[in-house]
Amino acid sequence: MDQEQKTEIKKREATKHREEDMVAEAKQKVEKKEVEVREETKDVKEKETKIDKKPEKASPKSKDVKGSELKKSEISKVAKKTEAKVNGKSLPISTKHSIAVCNFIRGKDIDTAIKMLEDVRQYKRAVPMRGEIPHRKGIMSGRYPQNAVMHFVKLLNSLKSNAIVNEMEYETYKLFCVSNVASRPYRRFGRGRFKRTHVELKLVKNN
Repeated sequence: MDQEQKTEIKKREATKHREEDMVAEAKQKVEKKEVEVREETKDVKEKETKIDKKPEKASPKSKDVKGSELKKSEISKVAKKTEAKVNGKSLPISTKHSIAVCNFIRGKDIDTAIKMLEDVRQYKRAVPMRGEIPHRKGIMSGRYPQNAVMHFVKLLNSLKSNAIVNEMEYETYKLFCVSNVASRPYRRFGRGRFKRTHVELKLVKNN
């Protein structure tokens, strides 16, 4: 063999060795990267498991909310409302008629009072009044004040609904009512005044 051929063979062998070394280095790099990735995934999983295993600490706000709910429930169980009230302010009715209606239904049950006022609206029963008023059947003098009776029926219905909301046995309660003169505004050009009356209705325990 000539020297040229020998040198070529040596060059080929050297190139082969280089290529093999390059391949080995590339494989080592790839293996290192895979190992690093595996280690990172293990660390992440361990952190997640630690976070999941941590006990949940109740925040002070949640404790306060629970305590307040318990207090409210205890208060609602212990202290129930024992009365229901309705106020009618500046009603456009006659004070004289409202006083007569109050005297007519005071001390009655709320259902019987509503029934009595419905009879007045149908002209079956008159409201007793004082003064120079014509006689009615069964009483000395009385009238049928439709406007006042209409407002009183509305107030009595709202009072009944308030008693139901407060979980009261309204059948065992009696009516207490008061009517007073309200501020009366002037009519147009000062020709007289309007009729205005304050009315207060209340359910009182029957002793």
